[in-house]
Amino acid sequence: MGLMLTTAGESHGVAMTAMLIGLPAGLVLDVGAIDAMLTRRQGGYGRGGRMTIEEDRVEVEAGLIRGKTLGSPLLLRVRNRDHRIDTAPEVTRPRPGHADLAGMMKYGTRDAREVLERASARETAARVAAGAVAAQFLLTFGVEVLGFVRALGPIRVGTVSEEPGELRRLRDASPFFSPDPAADEEMRAAVDAARAAGDTLGGVFEVRAFGVPPGLGTCASHDARLDARLAAAVMSIPAVKGVEIGLGFEAAARRGSEVHDPIVPGTGRPRRASNRAGGIEGGITNGEPVIVRGAMKPLSTLMRGLPTVDARTGAVATGATERSDVTAVPAASVVGEAVVSLILADALLAKTGGDSLAEVRRNLEAHLRAAEALFPPAPPAGSPSP
Repeated sequence: MGLMLTTAGESHGVAMTAMLIGLPAGLVLDVGAIDAMLTRRQGGYGRGGRMTIEEDRVEVEAGLIRGKTLGSPLLLRVRNRDHRIDTAPEVTRPRPGHADLAGMMKYGTRDAREVLERASARETAARVAAGAVAAQFLLTFGVEVLGFVRALGPIRVGTVSEEPGELRRLRDASPFFSPDPAADEEMRAAVDAARAAGDTLGGVFEVRAFGVPPGLGTCASHDARLDARLAAAVMSIPAVKGVEIGLGFEAAARRGSEVHDPIVPGTGRPRRASNRAGGIEGGITNGEPVIVRGAMKPLSTLMRGLPTVDARTGAVATGATERSDVTAVPAASVVGEAVVSLILADALLAKTGGDSLAEVRRNLEAHLRAAEALFPPAPPAGSPSP
């Protein structure tokens, strides 16, 4: 069994909680690193008033002994300071683009509050807490997952460093979690203009996972293909409307010779001369960095509102407004990092099995030795072809 995650909680309820089942025993958990990822989720230029109220910190309520995982379910809690679910006003003017109207019809209620409390992106605090745990698990095996902003509105970043340390340094220095300092001022101006107009901005975030071993995922079952699972995980982030892996949609406009990655000799096993596939072929990792992108629409709560209908009166109205961000693409990049970490950790455990961290390590090392043994060493340069 791999990892299983369940979250619970409402936007203005007592807390957001996550239960992570299947984590092996023996992982030394860095609670400070979880808090740091939660803080990053709250950050980024363009966030709204909720972020000045909440100060997300994780409480580990089960699954640890003396700082190490037990192998039993890990229960995480992130408390809400803005806890007013029972006193918050009804919302009868559904917001276009939100789950409000569809949820009202699904659950048979004229109060969208009963829908938006769970549909809110506040739920992602629980997934980020769990994803931070998965990221720590992966890091013990040399896998580092980094999310960052690729585009904000019409502004795109330039070249992205292939070196994880440099990529992380640039991202963490940017108010937009972008690895391109030259783009920051344009992004700031775009956010300020949208805020002044009472509008919102979307964008694209990217997640790269370095050091992913080959052989994770499967081609044997359509729903277990790793690219399908990653796409579903990223698409599950609120406001994400498109997902790409590797070249993604760009591959459809190229010839095959411009899309597929040549296989070349490498140390221990063959490598790729490029990584247009984004590290996955046939639903299986091929040993190159995994690259996933999510396209996020502009947020649906606009301060100037859009036309709607009041569910109580049937009259034409303006969509309800609460606190809102101008953009949450930087925050979405953190959520993307979390959900990709969760899927990759699950895929690694599905490949290796193991009740303890030491057993997972032994099994993974055996798998990698066997994979490398499949290929004879490359002949010296200049040797005649067999």
